[in-house]
This record gives sequence, C-alpha cells and structure tokens, in this order.
Amino acid sequence: MTDERLAGDTTFRSMVSQLEAAGLSVRTDGSTQPDVPVDTAVASAEAARDFAPDLVIGVGGGSCLDMAKCVAILLTHGGRPQDYYGEFAVPGPVLPLIAVPTTAGTGSEVTPVAVLSDSERQLKVGISSPHIIPTVSICDPDLTATCPPGLTAIAGADALTHAIEAFTAIRRTPAPGIAQERVFVGKNATSDHFALSAIGLLWEGLERACTDGGDAEARAKVMLGATMAGLAFGVAGTAAAHAIQYPVGALIHTAHGAGVACLMPYVMAWNAPAIGPELDEIARAIGLRRGDEVIPAVAALFGRIGIPSTLRDLGLAEEKLDWVAEQSCGIARLIQNNPRPLPADDMRRLVGAAWHGELAVLEPN
Repeated sequence: MTDERLAGDTTFRSMVSQLEAAGLSVRTDGSTQPDVPVDTAVASAEAARDFAPDLVIGVGGGSCLDMAKCVAILLTHGGRPQDYYGEFAVPGPVLPLIAVPTTAGTGSEVTPVAVLSDSERQLKVGISSPHIIPTVSICDPDLTATCPPGLTAIAGADALTHAIEAFTAIRRTPAPGIAQERVFVGKNATSDHFALSAIGLLWEGLERACTDGGDAEARAKVMLGATMAGLAFGVAGTAAAHAIQYPVGALIHTAHGAGVACLMPYVMAWNAPAIGPELDEIARAIGLRRGDEVIPAVAALFGRIGIPSTLRDLGLAEEKLDWVAEQSCGIARLIQNNPRPLPADDMRRLVGAAWHGELAVLEPN
C-alpha cells in the first residue's frame, strides 16, 4: 500500500523488484489518498481479494500506513471500516503488517490507531485496536531525505504535538483490566520516558531538518523522535489538540500536522494550571530555565517552520467555531485524556482563542 507518487518512484520500484527476485509475489496498490477516505480503503481491500495476500506492507506517510492497517482489517474480518470505529472493535488479529514510513511524523508505524475521513459523518474518525500495531516497522531516516521542507515541518510538528500531549495527558489509577477497557490508558513512567525523549530529539532536529533536508543527523533525530512519540501516545493517548483538529480537518481539509500544531500552544495554555511539573521537565529537556518559557518557545518554533499560528490563518471560517467546539466535545476518548476538564463553554472559549490568536486569555493569572 502506497500512494501514486511513490508507486512510480525509482527507489520504491527497486525495492519491489528485490522482493520479486527473492521469490515473492507482490501487488502494488498506489491508491492511497490524504486522510484515507473510507471508500478508498473499501475499494483497495476488494481489489486485493483475488490476490489473497499473506501480509500487507505500508510504504509512505501516515496515510499510507493507516491505509495498510485498514485494508488488513477488511481482508481479515470483512465488513466496512465503519464497523471498527472507536476502541476494541477489531475482533482479533489481522494480516501481518509491515510499516515503512517515508515521513517522520504520525508515528503510525508503532501505534494502535488508524485515522480515516468519513464523508457521511463529515469527520475524521479513528480505529483503535492493539491488533493493528504493525508486526514490523522499518524506520530509516534516509527515506525522509527527499521530503520537502513544508512536509517535513508539518510531519515533525505533528510528532512534537504527539509527544507533548502524551507527556501531559491525564494519569489514571492503574486498576486491573484498564488495558482491556481503554486503548489509551493515560500517562505512565514508560510513556513519559518515550515522550520526553521524543521532545528532546525533535527540539534538536526539527528546525534543522526543515532548513537543510540533507542534514542526516537532524533527519535521524526527527525520525527517532517521531517513532518515540508514537510509542508514547500509543499508550498515553492524545488529548484536546487532536480532538479539535478532527472537526477542523473535516471542514477545511488542512494537513493534520498543521492543525494539531496550530492548536497545541492554546491547549497547553489552557492546561497550564494542571501541568506545572510537566512543563518544568519539558523546559529542562529543551534547555530552558523555567516551565513558563515552554509555551512561547513551542509557539515560536512552530512559527519559524511555517505552521499557521491561528485557526483563522489555517482557513477556518469564524461562523464554524460553535460547530467545531460542539464536535470536539463529542470526541470523548481524547477529551477524557486532557489533564484539565473542557466542558462545552470552556471548549468554545478555547476554540475562539485559537481562532483570534488570543493566547494570553487562556494563560493562568
């Protein structure tokens, strides 16, 4: 599973030829589209049935990896993607998955999540199941060397947002059975280790990788950081920035990484009263003196690599703010991970501040 551009790439075709030379039968599906429209996953699974594959390999950005996950589900269990929305709806193991990311951002190569876009619901939706964690992931930063600066920025900002939201997620009491009740169980010592390591790596490498795509050391830091961020949020979960981006992305079809990164400073400002110790730890990891320097530093980094600073700049119409706030509150599995509660009125205030660029109104006095 890949996209049209990569399917014609010389390196990709050489890789397929090597598999065939080793005696494997390979069929390439280059139909992946951004945000994985539900209908495309259905069509790809149907087209693959006569081939009866033994495994599915996803090569490309996050959408290609998520497409591979969805096709593996449908080939194994049948039905429609809608049958598997939410948590634990995949009834058992799927075809073995190999993930080969060519961008450093989504972390899908190590996560239990596939995100699709559903035109009927006008929303991006998630399938969350331990069964869709790839069997093997090959994370080679050389595969990102030709990733253009804009995409490098969006993907890397997505990864940094994953790491921050995982590190600042709610911490739940480790009650027996919690991992059978929730895919995202909340932050813990292991997810904190991966998240803080990811934050440090991305802080060191992301701007450099955007400025000089040939900087191999920077590319390696960003790739490792993105994968570690995936390992962190695959356990701890993401929170309000991702919840808000789901309806925003459905409306304006903006790049996911640009949306969550645009929202991240505002969400951090809202959460600041509940995440003081975490902000202090992030500050130490990125070379700042105090936790209250972190939010402006993150906003400044995103600004330098070209992430829009407001939902207005992202392209969202002001009259859609009420709808976005309402839909965001409905994404319970993410809102429940947020360290500070976000009832409807406060969600509307947060979304409004992110549209107007009023970061200061969310910060604690």
